[in-house]
Amino acid sequence: MADVTLIVGGHSYTVSCRDGEEERLKSLARMVDEKVSNARQSVGGKLGEARDLLFAALLLADEVDEMRENAGTDGLAERAETLAERAETLAARLAR
Repeated sequence: MADVTLIVGGHSYTVSCRDGEEERLKSLARMVDEKVSNARQSVGGKLGEARDLLFAALLLADEVDEMRENAGTDGLAERAETLAERAETLAARLAR
């Protein structure tokens, strides 16, 4: 297991992941950080750590939901489900 330090919304989090997954986890954290920034812009400022992450999660969930709705028979629904499961796993790790 490897430890990775992620910066999301100006907060630092150390998260464990399987060896070799460090860069992917950092990339995902950058996505979440971008959503935190979007959420802050939408409401006009910082809401606090938990609410920032909540709004980021809701924005990401909205994207996944739209992907599911627009998915045809090309496997996007399955990919969206996999992404949702990964997001839930990441959220659980961050909650530790």
